[in-house]
Amino acid sequence: MNGRILKNISNDYLVEANNQIYNCKPRGILRNQNEKPLVGDLVVIDPKKAVIDKIMPRKNFLVRPPVANVDYAVIVMSLVKPDFSANLLDKLILVCEYQGIKPIICFTKIDLNKKDFSDIFNYYQKIGYPIFMNDQLEEFKDFIRNKIVVLAGQSGSGKSTLINKIDPSLNLKTNDISKALGRGKHTTRHTELWKIDDLYILDTPGFSAIDLKEIGTKNIKDYFIEFEKYRNSCEFSNCLHDKEEKCAVKEALNNKEILDSRYQNYLKFMKE
Repeated sequence: MNGRILKNISNDYLVEANNQIYNCKPRGILRNQNEKPLVGDLVVIDPKKAVIDKIMPRKNFLVRPPVANVDYAVIVMSLVKPDFSANLLDKLILVCEYQGIKPIICFTKIDLNKKDFSDIFNYYQKIGYPIFMNDQLEEFKDFIRNKIVVLAGQSGSGKSTLINKIDPSLNLKTNDISKALGRGKHTTRHTELWKIDDLYILDTPGFSAIDLKEIGTKNIKDYFIEFEKYRNSCEFSNCLHDKEEKCAVKEALNNKEILDSRYQNYLKFMKE
């Protein structure tokens, strides 16, 4: 029977198949082949034995959160409590681009914000990323209809609150910001896809450090999408847009065509 994994706790997987939910464990052969099922995986199960027989090919996957076959990653960024972090936003976008998942940016706690973020909003929208505020609920739901969506972002940014607004009946637990740490307390303890009407949405534990070593220093530039149009204008075809003298990206930066924080984060990721 074909199905999709909706939830994973330890070695138990809840699989939706034929409008029913089955609690399954992966067959030993999957463990021996080092194939670990992920939430979002399309799988073949044996409902009588309550086992996962086969994992179907994935179109993509994320390590954090551990989820497969994602259509969109909604990067939920709080403007205050916790404060907005351009570094985290760009790092999450980089990871999404590398994994072949289209990012959407949703800014939360706009009612508490006193600063002007219009330059940030306008820039990311200009380079091609859909932008939503947390009060644009209907527009957001229309955009992600019939899709599998994962919410990414720091703890306390409002991921669970956003899901509760989409479907109040879920009543997901939320929590306050830790005054000592200045960031959110973890409220989500496992990986789970929520099926809400015609979409699947996933909330996960807060992100921590993301390892960029897998991407590689020379490749990071390929995932900063606004750099692409300057590629053929640089003096060297392998320009890293760093120490080269005749670099079209740095010239665009000086002309304020590229957001300074984006470029500075690019350099930081190169070193990291």
